[in-house]
Amino acid sequence: MNIRHRPFAAAVLAAAFFFSAQAAWVPAKAALGQYLLERSWQARQAGEVAPKPWPWADTAPVGVLEIPRLGLRQLVLEGASGRNLAWGPATLTPVSGKDVILSGHRDTHFTALRDLESGDRLTLWDGARLRAYRVAWMDIVDSRYQELATRQDRDQLTLVTCYPFDAPTAGGPLRLVVTAVPIDGDEVVAVTGPRSGL
Repeated sequence: MNIRHRPFAAAVLAAAFFFSAQAAWVPAKAALGQYLLERSWQARQAGEVAPKPWPWADTAPVGVLEIPRLGLRQLVLEGASGRNLAWGPATLTPVSGKDVILSGHRDTHFTALRDLESGDRLTLWDGARLRAYRVAWMDIVDSRYQELATRQDRDQLTLVTCYPFDAPTAGGPLRLVVTAVPIDGDEVVAVTGPRSGL
């Protein structure tokens, strides 16, 4: 190699290393985040009050959402800020309320919603109750013209994510809104002790 090309080759190798390390860091960070969130959730189940997943966290897991047919199990985080949504689906309303609204990113934690079907069973565990729902309907709404309204007069679970799933850029105005209603006779199951493996 010509001595004049060595600095250029070194720069190319340094850039390749930097971008490779950055690409490896994203999944490593996601895996570490899920481990820390799971540890925080288990501490909450053991009776610890508001355990933080990491010292500077401004959120903590408050529930577990499952869609058995899709093999989905997601820890639900308190507060639907952009920062919290990077770690998992988050609450727009309290998970212990009647009308529970959860939001998640279409390209990460709510990707499985693309395969959701009417009638699918969902469960939501808030640490005290396990509630079972079935998908009643799904709508595509334009957030510029339609608002998501809460319904405190009836039990329901609403999942919200950006749409379409394969859009080349994130943050468009369309939303997939999934409404699930309690399964008769299985709306609320009282649980006396901590549950694991949900």
